[in-house]
Amino acid sequence: MTADQPSNKSATETLLRDGYCIIENALPLEIIQALNIDLEPAFAATPLCQGRFYGEKTRRFGGLLKRSRHAQALVLNPIIMDLVETVLKPACDRIQLNVMQAIEILPGEAQQLPHRDHDMWQGAKGAHEYLVNVIWPLDPFTRENGATQIYPGSHGAAGMAKAAQDDPAVAACPPGSAICFLGSTAHGAGANISSMARRGIVVGYCLGWLKPYENQWLAYPPDVAKSFSPELAALVGYAQHRPNLGNYEGQCPSILLRDKMPDKIGAIDALRPDQEAMLADYLEAVGDRR
Repeated sequence: MTADQPSNKSATETLLRDGYCIIENALPLEIIQALNIDLEPAFAATPLCQGRFYGEKTRRFGGLLKRSRHAQALVLNPIIMDLVETVLKPACDRIQLNVMQAIEILPGEAQQLPHRDHDMWQGAKGAHEYLVNVIWPLDPFTRENGATQIYPGSHGAAGMAKAAQDDPAVAACPPGSAICFLGSTAHGAGANISSMARRGIVVGYCLGWLKPYENQWLAYPPDVAKSFSPELAALVGYAQHRPNLGNYEGQCPSILLRDKMPDKIGAIDALRPDQEAMLADYLEAVGDRR
């Protein structure tokens, strides 16, 4: 599947049908290469992970939006944003950035435990998706260097109910590709049996009313987020999710990005349309005494 072949609709249909899709040529190679160069110091300085799930011959670090200006191109990619919103918006008022993490898997790393990322949250699964993940290779992903292994058809209520999964598909693809999969899709990094490290970026989007994996407000405090576009700032938490979730002093936290903050502010309703209608019906019934 390539970006210039299927429409966004067909990519979304493939994602929902199979639990994953690979969109080739989703970004110019120059952007991926520039991002990799910007992240080189962090890759070199970051210690290896501890624990068999994260990988003991693996490096991981976040906060990428403040490490490279090229990171925004991955997060705000219009093809991806359209796909993610189509999948997630039926279950939320707005989406948010769940994680943006750089990962380097070194030679000798073992295969990762197959897992579903939506299991980071407690709660019933199967009625809707909790998140969509996108992996952007910085190096070519191959079977030998530990390309992500994805289990087709393992997603959703039917996929999770299977006693056993089919053999995994190896998400082998070049840089510039976007490997998209649902939060309910079983997957895991492959073993790196090559002589070279392989790098990638995972960008995850989740329902706006969930607690994100990466603490976005610590990663991007107001003095950092002030440089973001309104769309990007909203994705990292500077926006309310109706009704009134994630507010600051009863207002949208985007107020913290203003050049001048009032000393005192008052709370302002931020209700969903159904709640506004319920409130209007109530006031009509009892008589609006304002």
